[in-house]
Amino acid sequence: MRKRKSTKITKRESEIARERTHIVPPPPESSGPQSQPSTHVPIVGVGSSAGGLEALELLLSKVPIDSGIAWVVIQHMDPTQKGLLVEILQRKASVPVLEIRDGVKIRPNHVYVTPANKDVSIVEGVLYLLVPEEPRGLRLPVDFFFRALAADQKFRSIGVILSGMGSDGTLGLRSIKEQAGSSFAQDPESAIFDSMPRSAIAAEVIDIVAPAEDLVSRIIDFLKSPTDSTQANYEAGDGDTPAIEKVFTVLRTRSGHDFSQYKKSTMHRRIERRMRLHQVPSIAEYWNYLRQNPDEADLLFKELLIGVTNFFRDSEVWSYLRHTILPDYLAARPEGGVLRAWTVGCSTGEEAYSLAIIFDEVVKELKPARPFTLQIFATDLDKNAIEKARAGVFPANIAVDVSENRLQRYFVENGRGNFVIKQNIREMITFAPQNVIMHPPITRLDFLTCRNLLIYLDASVQKKLMPLFHYSLIPGGIMVLGSSETAGSTTDLFSTLAEKLRIYLRLNSSPQMNRIPFTTNFTPVGGGKTRENRKTQESTPATLSLQALADQVILQQHSPAAVLASKEGDILYVNGKTGKYLEPAAGKANWNIFAMAREGLSDALGEAFHRAVRQKKEVIVKSVSIGTNGGTQIVDVSIEPILSPDALGGMLMIIFRNVAEHSEVDVAKAKDSASRASSRHNTRVTMMAQELQKAHNELQLARTEMQTSEEELKSTNEELQSMNEELQSTNEELTTSREEMQSMNEELQTVNNELYAKVDELSRTGNDMHNLLNSTHIATLFLDDSLLVRRYTIQTARIIKLIQTDIGRPITDIVTTLYYPDLADDAREVLRTLAFREKQVTADDNKWFNVKIMPYRTQENRIDGVVVTFTDITAYKDLEVALRTARADLLDELENTRKHLAKQTDL
Repeated sequence: MRKRKSTKITKRESEIARERTHIVPPPPESSGPQSQPSTHVPIVGVGSSAGGLEALELLLSKVPIDSGIAWVVIQHMDPTQKGLLVEILQRKASVPVLEIRDGVKIRPNHVYVTPANKDVSIVEGVLYLLVPEEPRGLRLPVDFFFRALAADQKFRSIGVILSGMGSDGTLGLRSIKEQAGSSFAQDPESAIFDSMPRSAIAAEVIDIVAPAEDLVSRIIDFLKSPTDSTQANYEAGDGDTPAIEKVFTVLRTRSGHDFSQYKKSTMHRRIERRMRLHQVPSIAEYWNYLRQNPDEADLLFKELLIGVTNFFRDSEVWSYLRHTILPDYLAARPEGGVLRAWTVGCSTGEEAYSLAIIFDEVVKELKPARPFTLQIFATDLDKNAIEKARAGVFPANIAVDVSENRLQRYFVENGRGNFVIKQNIREMITFAPQNVIMHPPITRLDFLTCRNLLIYLDASVQKKLMPLFHYSLIPGGIMVLGSSETAGSTTDLFSTLAEKLRIYLRLNSSPQMNRIPFTTNFTPVGGGKTRENRKTQESTPATLSLQALADQVILQQHSPAAVLASKEGDILYVNGKTGKYLEPAAGKANWNIFAMAREGLSDALGEAFHRAVRQKKEVIVKSVSIGTNGGTQIVDVSIEPILSPDALGGMLMIIFRNVAEHSEVDVAKAKDSASRASSRHNTRVTMMAQELQKAHNELQLARTEMQTSEEELKSTNEELQSMNEELQSTNEELTTSREEMQSMNEELQTVNNELYAKVDELSRTGNDMHNLLNSTHIATLFLDDSLLVRRYTIQTARIIKLIQTDIGRPITDIVTTLYYPDLADDAREVLRTLAFREKQVTADDNKWFNVKIMPYRTQENRIDGVVVTFTDITAYKDLEVALRTARADLLDELENTRKHLAKQTDL
């Protein structure tokens, strides 16, 4: 279809407007049982602009009357003209089309259309009208509603983009995608104006692209997809490997990234959404679909990355950084210099650019004596997002989040309706792909922002990232998290600057913590073997070659005694016979080399071990005298840090070489006793010199340790003082909280008393109604819209065999004395037509009843069942029979009289 780029109203729209007098108004909102509100109504937001009228007609003409879906149409309209959109769309739609009223509750099988010059929001399924603050030319009503829809409906939100100019709706669809909602777009080739759908498609926020007339069926199929999202479904699979792990394996193979450490609930919800889009019922079948369709693996990878952001997201946070945190931080550093910042999970760069903009504003406002520069490192897992961030090109609808002043100062228009970040801001930022879980962090930072990333990671990963962030920041550095994230229990690492805004200060502490065990590859736990492989390897006996057996004998009989230990001295592996050097310590089993070292070895080993750990190079201690059972032996001890392979990185190898045996061989080869005596004397002098040197080293080590301990004690004292202040502050907060709780308790008591009064009033009203109904002596039966018994009077139980437990049962299942088999059919007809019915029927014992069926109408003017009344007309029927008999007798007597008179006349 040829595109027309004019912004004037189309010919089709003009023709329809001229037919205004022939337009039939829509049916009232309470048009039948389909109007009943639902707490889980699927809500579809539809956004369109120029040329959207034709697309809306095509779309709504395909909406079935009983789909159960509510449609909210956001159409760009001239605020100075009276809107005719409702009347126009009602001609094509089979469901009611209504103009949105402020505070209207959304009902299924209805279409709601935005009025002119109003923005629409939604809270708990209720639509609200707002007066737009933006000038007419800057309004983006589709984005406004889509964001509200995403916040209200979460993963159930659905957005649709139809024909229109500009890029309105793109940012709103990104919010829907962030909440794991779904998005649809009209095929640009079928749109009169394709700018809006093309903008959304280019932003990679669209799930399905189809012509407008096909979108309804695609949405209904998506909502009715029989996807099994139970935990058992995710754990099912071939053999012992769950299907969800196989999906993650496909992603690792395809993208090189592991998602097994992400929050399972989020992963399951997003995978389930892809399954519903492809009508795949189980995770096992979806795994097969992934293997057969590599492009789907790429789409799932992008889906799991959750690359959603915008400029100055959570404006209160950026305002606090702009007016409080940054000015104070710069004022505390009058020497100026280069500041470093790291934006973790930067997505398409909006957050990094926001930080650069407010930094530039603060520097220009403060005008410090020494110049400051900011170097921002922005990283993300998604390479495509990084490429977009580097380009620095953003759609025109960022005007929703960026003030007009900032747009003029920090952006330029490129002539194609987009904004490009200025060069001075762009040069502050370095973009790079990075996996924060597995790649080395960026260090020596003044600022670190990690907003809305931790909430998608598993709790164990979140706990491990906090020490990593502490390590990356300099003392006094600032960390900013998302509104739903927190530093957790790491009070020894960070203090809170603004609790509600999630801004933290890095403390100058050095906590004793183990190395963060993040792997740098995708080898599964257990040495890279799947459960099937491990089972196979465990069940397959190892066959040793002749070379392996020979190597084993050499290692056992001819290699030196050695142990492999951790940096803490815990023994991990033993080679050879080490009993001459190590022995189990008394008491509880302790496999630490310092606890197991024999007499004489412990002292020499301690100093050399710690020196090897600090210097990361081999340390050799010569001629160490070790006590044995009844004697001594001389050994050389070598402590060697292991740098490779990576699996043994950080460990140390301690090797023992027996010097005494070599000395005996030398003595046996000595040719005279004089040289032997001299050798023994020299040996004794050497041992004494070594002992003296060892004592000197031990003294030096003790002095160093004492200084270290003194510094640690000072640091601990400062931390205790800080903790004491925090406890005092906490105590004050608890006192305030207690007062607030007391006030709240009083308010709750007041509300409770009011509730009791309402309950009493309701009870009295119920009693009054019960007595009123029974006093009328009219049998009355109340049925809901499914013809289930809701309430009845005592007179009804004499006609229909009802007891209290029959409430909630279908009326067709209950025995009645009436000869009225069409009662249920007539009630359904009343529900359909809303016209009452009246019929006279007979019952047992020759009784007659007048049955009247009327719609049950609520105070909200909504039909919610039927009311059936039974009036005993037996006496009237008996009187009618008597009257008919008397009339017949009178007629007979009259006939006889006439005949008699006729005979007399003849005579």
